Amino acid sequence: MQLEHPVLARALQPLAHTETEVPVVDPARGEAFAWVPRVTPEEVAAAIAEAARAQPAWGRATWAERAAVLARLARLMSDAAEDLARLITLEEGKPLAEARAEIAYARSFVEYYAGMGGTEIGHVLASPFPDTEVRTELEPLGVTAAITPWNFPSAMITRKLAPALLGGNAFLLKPAEATPLSALALSALAHEAGLPRGLFHVLTGGRNDAAAIGGALTSSPVVKKLSFTGSTTVGKLLLAQCADTVKRVTLELGGNAPFLVFDDADLDAAVAGLLVAKFRNTGQSCVAAQRVYVHASIFDRFVDALAERVARLETGPGLDPKNHIGPLIDARAVDKVEGHVEDAREKGARVLVGGTRIEGRGSFYAPTLLVDFSKDARLAAEETFGPVLAVRRFSDEAEVIAEANATRAGLVAYFYSESARRIARVSRGLEFGMVGVNTGLVSTAVAPFGGIKESGLGREGAREGLYDWTRLKYVCARYQEP
Repeated sequence: MQLEHPVLARALQPLAHTETEVPVVDPARGEAFAWVPRVTPEEVAAAIAEAARAQPAWGRATWAERAAVLARLARLMSDAAEDLARLITLEEGKPLAEARAEIAYARSFVEYYAGMGGTEIGHVLASPFPDTEVRTELEPLGVTAAITPWNFPSAMITRKLAPALLGGNAFLLKPAEATPLSALALSALAHEAGLPRGLFHVLTGGRNDAAAIGGALTSSPVVKKLSFTGSTTVGKLLLAQCADTVKRVTLELGGNAPFLVFDDADLDAAVAGLLVAKFRNTGQSCVAAQRVYVHASIFDRFVDALAERVARLETGPGLDPKNHIGPLIDARAVDKVEGHVEDAREKGARVLVGGTRIEGRGSFYAPTLLVDFSKDARLAAEETFGPVLAVRRFSDEAEVIAEANATRAGLVAYFYSESARRIARVSRGLEFGMVGVNTGLVSTAVAPFGGIKESGLGREGAREGLYDWTRLKYVCARYQEP
């Protein structure tokens, strides 16, 4: 693991040579290439205590001072962008071009919140009382914590870290066991940017350590907030654990995104948008298109164009620039994808492209296109989290909206149409926290990201993301002349 940036070389290079307890595995080769410490519950408690000691001084710093640290972190991320991208590809598997795009996306959150410093600290309101000022203030929560996933190992950190630090909080991070190096790299850069010690702790461990680390965070009365991105099952468990201490909780959980293509859509644009919405990160995304509905009048033309594009996708290690599709995160992920495809086949779906695992080193599955899937297929109700497109036809707008909404998830939906009236009507009818219209890419630092129903609580990004990392205080001050 060769790193060029001096800060990352100092912080991470020893991890490639010192075998401690937890291996980091390259999913393209199925081999460990680094090792990280296994943090104990006692060490988690010590980190919480250190964060509690460091946070008050940081909370008293001005918004401008905190924003300046974020601005320096953004510049360091830019300087180290190639190393950060290679780390993502090595530990998570996505193609290097996508990893570079993720680093730019991750940096955008840091830059956005650095630019917000001093602009969102509260409001003076029109007072109904004479000689009285009525105002609101945003204050730090104190010690906060986050548990992040492996599929976007840098962006899912900075989307939480940047507003947490701008808001004056200490930040404890439990990264996914598969992708700890990106977290350790961001921690090293944050401290190089001038973040005082004790404010950002990375708690690494293996799969069997997750419950103990998470339990130490959720049970601590010192930790005032937990933010989690991951599965709905784990999110519900963490929410229940946080109830005893009435923590602030932000959850970004699973999706089951429908992708609707109406008869007046730009067909070429819809195919291109669907490829982005489905195959980015090998389909391992909570906002990936899961169920595709195409109007019957254009179904055959759409599927023909889609099949031709899917068949051209190259699969292989992410460091090879010719590959569009990287490995799945591990063998269990391949088994799940294979199970979804076989279940869909048994229930009547036809495989037009792919439909097989790729044997050999690494955890690869061929880009796959299924048509005419059944409503009761597993992939209609569960996230596949892999490179599988499932398409069926529809004829009636109201019926397809009802079918799109027939899920316990409510993260994101997509649709393509050129009709202004239909765009307004369908946007209102879809029961999701986010809707992409004539685009397969909705995520941006300037917009609030999050879902409804069982897809989560709260929002990340934008000004709403800062509000979720601060507490609102109302002050009513009367000024009486003597």
